[in-house]
Amino acid sequence: MESGAKKWGFQGKQGLEAASTTTVRGYLNLLMGNINQDNCLTVVPLGHGDPSHFPSFRTTPAAEDAIVDALRSAKHNCYSTTVGILPARRALADYLNRDLPYNLSPDDVYLTIGCTQGIEVVISILSRPGANILLPRPGFPLYEAWCAYNHLEMRHYDLLPEKGWEVDLDAVETLADENTVAMVIINPGNPCGNVFSYEHLKKIAETARKLGILVIADEAYDNLAFGSTPYVPMRVFGLTVPILTMGSISKRWVVPGWRLGWLVTSDPDGILQKSGVIDSITGFLNISSDPATFIQ
Repeated sequence: MESGAKKWGFQGKQGLEAASTTTVRGYLNLLMGNINQDNCLTVVPLGHGDPSHFPSFRTTPAAEDAIVDALRSAKHNCYSTTVGILPARRALADYLNRDLPYNLSPDDVYLTIGCTQGIEVVISILSRPGANILLPRPGFPLYEAWCAYNHLEMRHYDLLPEKGWEVDLDAVETLADENTVAMVIINPGNPCGNVFSYEHLKKIAETARKLGILVIADEAYDNLAFGSTPYVPMRVFGLTVPILTMGSISKRWVVPGWRLGWLVTSDPDGILQKSGVIDSITGFLNISSDPATFIQ
């Protein structure tokens, strides 16, 4: 070895680079890194997913004032509790309870560092040797990245363009087996921009119940729905099948840099508690970071 040093006992984690390149950021960084710097043409960032960079999109002054008030109160400079501070979890439960046939409590709410950490949590706790998960195609690449990192087998079901990008439920039933743990749905859809109808969501819930798997509902774009189909949250069907809902303030409030999201369990029958999923969520959050307290 150089300078007579002994063999070094460390190295980078195998597989991490490969997993990270499958994300939106990974692809974008790869493209930007291969731009000819000698070319004087302007590069138009079509991969830009942050509306806050553009002057047309600003959050409401009420949100900015709330942050300023929280900072100046000197009451929120402390560490957060593992699952998030109670006032924020209570407010979010009250907000999400609208139009539900049952009531969520603050104990059903876990605050996260955006939806990104929510994805990390659910994929990590569901991973076990031999398990598999059903992902939409097309979908959000971060799920593939975390599955690859956690060695969780991915099985992709198609979204059907001729049916408004509905889930191919026949394919879901064909793909699932005794080792399938969950299926992911993204509604409103990313990247297709579709909105699932109440009737279709009901069929998804019934199919998941039949297969004995939970539904991970990615609702980062909740209520940002255009067209004639109203937005319906998947948690409406919590009495049919256990639901893990992920959301955040990033898109609707145009503040992705504030990094506040949530993971919510919709499971009135207590199936997630009995199966150990609740304890696993708390355990994971015990060893990870928390969203900033003053943002909460």
